[in-house]
Amino acid sequence: MKKLSKIYLALVMLFLYMPIFVLIVFSFNVTKSRSVFSGFTFDWYIKLFHNELIMTSLLNTIIVAVIASVLATVLGTAAAIGINSMKKLPKTLVMQGTNIPIINPEIVTGVSLMLLFVFFAARMNFEFGFVTLIIAHITFNVPYVILNIMPKFRQMNPNIYEAAQDLGCSPVSAFFKVVLPEIMPGVISGFLMSFTFSLDDFVVSYFTSGATSQTLPITIYSMTRRKVSPEINALSTIIFLVVLIVLVAKNIIERRSVLKKGVK
Repeated sequence: MKKLSKIYLALVMLFLYMPIFVLIVFSFNVTKSRSVFSGFTFDWYIKLFHNELIMTSLLNTIIVAVIASVLATVLGTAAAIGINSMKKLPKTLVMQGTNIPIINPEIVTGVSLMLLFVFFAARMNFEFGFVTLIIAHITFNVPYVILNIMPKFRQMNPNIYEAAQDLGCSPVSAFFKVVLPEIMPGVISGFLMSFTFSLDDFVVSYFTSGATSQTLPITIYSMTRRKVSPEINALSTIIFLVVLIVLVAKNIIERRSVLKKGVK
């Protein structure tokens, strides 16, 4: 039974990661073929950094992802603190409302935000661009931050905040010295999840971006009308490796912090 479960797990992991492995292999292919590996080369990685369209789109994507994820993390953390202090019924209702944007199809979110921005654009005379794109990304990122932080409040001793105040801490100092370190793993997870979702979002970005704020997914989509350049394979490989390194580093740091707490 154990062997079957291991085989099943191996097949699932193979199914999940085989497309990525194929992408990585063909990012080193000499030709543009995606079916025949003709030889090994780094040319596509070199050409990638000289492709102005892709690099501009990547820069736009990173700027939007960083700003949106930082602001979403701050807003989501503040919201989680407020939700945690609510009574049971209002807390349940707010948490159910928080789940709606996650369950809601992205196309509904994208179209509704586009219509909202059009409504305000007609009255306030502004155009679609980085501002509308960042607001849209913050909107769908905040619920993920809240849902990552709330379990940390449930794991935390509810009396620790008041105990810190009894020992002489001000409310603000008690939060930063006692509460924030306890919920920090959830804050970091929420930030990383927000950053990842912002990085690869297409549907919402497509409806809320302007001509000067094209993100990488939109640029790749425009390439599919002709043929996607192998430079995208190289860029995808770099992004995958960076995300993998960040994830491994995060797990190592969390494990060390758990071990330190266990020793204490």
